[in-house]
Amino acid sequence: MITKKIVKLTFVFCFTMIFQMYAQEAKYNGNPDSSFETARNLAFNKQRKQAQDTLSHILTQYPDYHDIRTFLATTYSWDGDYKKARKEFAYVLEKDPQNKSTWIAAIKNEMWGEKPYTALEMTNQALKNFPDDAEILYLKATAQEKTNSPIDALNTIESILKKNPNDQNAKDYKSSLSTTLRKNTIGIKAEVDLYSEVFDPMQYYTLNYSRQTKYGSIIGKLNFNRRFNENGTQIEFDLYPKITKGLYAYVNVGFANSFLFPDLRYGAELYKSLPKSFEVSLGFRSLKYTTTTNIYTGSIGWYTGNSYLSFRPYFTPGDNGTSTSGTFTYRKYRSDADNYIGFSFGMGFSPEINQFNFSGNETAIVDLKSQKFNISYNFTSSNKQNAWGTQLGVAHQEISFDQGNYFWIYSLSVSWDLKFR
Repeated sequence: MITKKIVKLTFVFCFTMIFQMYAQEAKYNGNPDSSFETARNLAFNKQRKQAQDTLSHILTQYPDYHDIRTFLATTYSWDGDYKKARKEFAYVLEKDPQNKSTWIAAIKNEMWGEKPYTALEMTNQALKNFPDDAEILYLKATAQEKTNSPIDALNTIESILKKNPNDQNAKDYKSSLSTTLRKNTIGIKAEVDLYSEVFDPMQYYTLNYSRQTKYGSIIGKLNFNRRFNENGTQIEFDLYPKITKGLYAYVNVGFANSFLFPDLRYGAELYKSLPKSFEVSLGFRSLKYTTTTNIYTGSIGWYTGNSYLSFRPYFTPGDNGTSTSGTFTYRKYRSDADNYIGFSFGMGFSPEINQFNFSGNETAIVDLKSQKFNISYNFTSSNKQNAWGTQLGVAHQEISFDQGNYFWIYSLSVSWDLKFR
């Protein structure tokens, strides 16, 4: 019995000694500053896991080396592990609430983690320690905008500019906010089509009003056209309701009492964002003249850098089969969505684009052959309040009443939009 007890005690003693020796070896015993520099280099060279292991190892011996813990939290934030980052930031801020760089990093972590209300609360706490600090006020304005309080954000930015009128970041942000706050737009567009033969010039004018709401945008249009020495008007409404994140719709309806337009037009389309900056849609349009023409359409678009590419086909069923047409579009954006140069190329005839009354012969007409090319340039004033657009186009189209022969159509359009609150 005594021998067994001695053996047992010896085993426990040896196990305890080995565990303590392992724990001592696991504890960091190097130079924290040089190891910190090594970890930073690893993190900035896409070896984040190795960097985090090194930083965590240093903290076993130096738990209150706040720069190291803050940097560790920042790497978690970069990786999208906002919960882990939040825990480390909170540890530092509790011990050292005067650490401004940690406040800034912690607030950004909440913004990146899509918790703008938490970020806003943290900016108010930080400002108690750093009153009127421009960097923290800038983050506060960002959080206010994200919590749907753009007016409060504008007031915060103006408080920065009051103390430092030359703060370029604040000036740029104020300009952006001013654009965001302009929820209303009125505009006018004029276009003329010149034909190489047969027809006199055709004129198109549109007066529009749009408003941005939290549910999406609403657009009303009054279209006036002069064709075939006749005048006609059409009232049209477009809606772009938001359904959920990455999913929205397009709804259209129009009314007219002139043979230059369909008596009734309506349509709908659903748009869905996909990974890798792709977007797809599927929908239809209906045009009612003496008969109703149904058009099925969709699109696939891709945003890459400052460029946008899309392809939109049209399928129009008829007694003689289904007519097919399509348009490819490319846009190169500059500062924002209102500043770009665009090109488009299309083949085939689509009554969605060419809204003519063909005296009951719509089925035959939609099979017309056509090729077209357009170039457009859109730009804004420096304060983004005014937006202008120009477009030049040329089309080679089969003559509806003399199929097999073609004419050229040269188009020029100009537009102007005024945005206001």
